[in-house]
Amino acid sequence: MNMRITPILLVLGLFVLAGWQSAKVALFNGENLDGWINYGEEKWYVEDGLLICESGPKAQYGYLGTEKYYKDFDLTLEFKQEANGNSGVFFRSTVDGTKVSGWQVEVAPPEHDTGGVYESYGRGWLIKPDPEKDKFLKMGEWNKMRIRVVGSTVTTWLNGEQMIELTDEKIGEGEGGIALQIHDGGGIKVKWRNIMIEEL
Repeated sequence: MNMRITPILLVLGLFVLAGWQSAKVALFNGENLDGWINYGEEKWYVEDGLLICESGPKAQYGYLGTEKYYKDFDLTLEFKQEANGNSGVFFRSTVDGTKVSGWQVEVAPPEHDTGGVYESYGRGWLIKPDPEKDKFLKMGEWNKMRIRVVGSTVTTWLNGEQMIELTDEKIGEGEGGIALQIHDGGGIKVKWRNIMIEEL
């Protein structure tokens, strides 16, 4: 064996490992809202390392969107619903005032289709999870959601269980960022943490 090759292979291996480790990046730094834009007058704030959304006095729709656009990605995050808990994760979306264009992966109380995909100001529900999958949602506890968007195909998981897979031509043409939603109606509070994305 040529021993001179070994250090080269070691260095290459370290580069590969470093690349693998840095593939996923944090969208939320646990300290402030750097990298995000607040749309609307609802409350978005950081407390004890958590990102929290809460209904404001006007109880309208609100969004916290990334400054950066993401096309193909694998996103993971954790959420904990308090009170109503009606929220969502938008992808390939843009916001004008509080009118959003794009697609939402639903985050909602039991029996309200968490993990399904809804098109706001458009076709409405594109796909809902099978009703029996609602049991995977842990209301009032931490839940882990994964959203994978590649081309025209969206796949979602909740606490390790696949909720839906959808292929849609219009989604494939979409451009925009990631946005967290707070629903209108008031009385809503959701906590978020470990928001990580890997661009594909």
